Amino acid sequence: MTRDVRTVAPETTIQEAARLMAEADVGALPVAAGDRLAGIVTDRDIAVRAVAIGRGPATTVAAVMSLEVLYCHEDEDIGHISANMAENQVRRLPVVDVDKRLVGIISLADIADARASEAGEALEGITRPGGERSQSIEGRA
Repeated sequence: MTRDVRTVAPETTIQEAARLMAEADVGALPVAAGDRLAGIVTDRDIAVRAVAIGRGPATTVAAVMSLEVLYCHEDEDIGHISANMAENQVRRLPVVDVDKRLVGIISLADIADARASEAGEALEGITRPGGERSQSIEGRA
């Protein structure tokens, strides 16, 4: 997992979030409201939920972020994490400690570095078309 994780606030603009993503060379930023994990925003959220429908750079992260925060625990088995990623079709998960405080983020690449077979299973599930996290324009008002 990556421990040095930047976060953004819900009121951050998507332009600033995109700038931070570019600066850190990442595709997702956890959204923090105080010390609570409020959501996650990805480069795809910005492209599909904002730019594709004509929203401007001043749009807030809150308007495009994924509200349902899926996460894993820092002591969780990597096989279970990769199965969870596959089932939920996500490429990364915030990692929290026993107090549910953000301590890192784990990506498919992290799993591939640790265990290739779990990464393959996760990738197979993640890349299935559709699913409840599909970002088609029809799927989000």
